[in-house]
Parts: sequence; C-alpha cells; structure tokens
Amino acid sequence: MTTPPTAPGGTGGAPVTTAPSGRPVPGPLGAAAQGLPTGHAAALRARMRAGFGLLGPRSGRHAVAPEDIDTLALPVGDDGVVIGVDAQSRPAVLGLNRPTPYDILLIGGLWTAQVLALRAAATGARVAVETGRAAEWTTLAHAAGGAQQCITLHDVGRVPPLGPSAGSPVLVLRDCGMQPPRGRVVSGPWQSVLTLLPYLSPVAPRLMRQTRLVGVQRLSPDESSRLGRLLALPGADVESLPTLADGVTLWCAGRDRQYVMTQATDAETGLLGVPRRMDRP
Repeated sequence: MTTPPTAPGGTGGAPVTTAPSGRPVPGPLGAAAQGLPTGHAAALRARMRAGFGLLGPRSGRHAVAPEDIDTLALPVGDDGVVIGVDAQSRPAVLGLNRPTPYDILLIGGLWTAQVLALRAAATGARVAVETGRAAEWTTLAHAAGGAQQCITLHDVGRVPPLGPSAGSPVLVLRDCGMQPPRGRVVSGPWQSVLTLLPYLSPVAPRLMRQTRLVGVQRLSPDESSRLGRLLALPGADVESLPTLADGVTLWCAGRDRQYVMTQATDAETGLLGVPRRMDRP
C-alpha cells in the first residue's frame, strides 16, 4: 500500500485521497477511504457525497395542480386591523401601521370611526383623536385603555408631536367636522392619519387628492352622483351608495373597490351600541 500524500503546505495537513477523476479528495472523506479496497472506497465516497448520516424516510413530492393554487389563498390579505367582512364573508383587513405615510378619508358615521379606533388600539397602536366634540369620545377613551392612555383626546389643532416608531405606531383620527382645518400633525413613517367627514363636504375633493384610501358609507343620491364623478365610480356603485346598510362601507383605493360590513363584538356593542350611519342627537 502506498503512503497517502499529505496536504499541501507541509506534513501536518489533513490526509487526502485521490478520486477516480484524479483530483484529491480532502478531509474526512480521504481519511475514511484509506486502507479500503478500491470498490469499497468508491462506494463510501459516493455515500459521503450524497450526504452525511443515515438516509431519511422517502416520500412523494408535495405538488399542487395549477387549478388548485387559488385554494391556498389566505382569507387575510394583509396584517393590520380587521375592519369587517367582505361580500364573501372573509375578514377584511386594513393595514394602519406602516413604515410610510398613509392617509385615509372616511365619509361616514362616528360609530365606524370609533370601532376603527378601538381596534387600532387593540393592535398596539396609540390613537390620538383630534376632535371638537370630546364628549362623544370620553367614554370610549376611558374604556379602551383603563390606566393606560392608549386613546388620547386633543382639541382641534392641539395634537402634540407623538414620536411614532415601529414599536409604538400611531393613528391620528381627525374628527373635526365638515370642514376640518389643515392638521398640524401629518402622516409619516409609522403614523397614519384618518380624517372623518360626516358628509360630502366642500373640502372632500382636496382631501381625496391627498389620501390613499377613501371609505364611503350611505349618502344621498345627489352626494352619490358627485362622489361618483370624483372617484370615477361605476354606475352600479353610484346607485348602491344611497342604499347601503348601517355599518357597510365602500372602500376605494385607485381602481380597487371593496364593500365591507363592520360587525361589532359584544364588547363594542355594549360600549358603542349597534351599527349606525347617523350620529346620535
């Protein structure tokens, strides 16, 4: 038997052996093959190249036919706040906590805005409500956080810097009437802004140009026609807006549209009452 050569660089290197191709095979493979007949060494090298350890169980490949791919889709398309269910009764999710600025306009009732505030706070966001009717929000703010002020109330134009971050995102909810003034606090990384309009007011076109998502609840036929022109809605959607049930919102983002029904939990119903489009007198 010939003396196996040593690794380049001296006599202290790891032993090597020569593969059938003539190239040296270093390391443990070369050491294990020393002193074995040629056939056994080749078999060992083949096993070692295939992988170390014992062979695991063998099973068929997991394959899905192309026509079955759609069945793998998850009902939740994004992470965020579950704002209701769509027409197929699947959860509809609104991603409020984003690393980029995000502005939302809701033309609808106070009830829906308050449900969104509660659910945003439940996901860990801090909610700052800028409002001229604090009495409508006080009970909600106290019930939401208890000792922790996860929902805070601020007079119009008095929202302080909130220091949003990935670990502490913020939702600024502006409930400032039909013609809200320009806000001191704007959207930014990890800070979304939702503006509530009770009806289609004169400032709505300007706000729509600044927002990435518009939610619309039941409107009068005249308002629906005007909104249809502003958002380039199909005729079927324009005709449906005056007939929307309480708690139903048409969400629009560019050409994408989705009807969502917000269903209150027992706790939300106990705190806010049943879904309604009109605010309490």
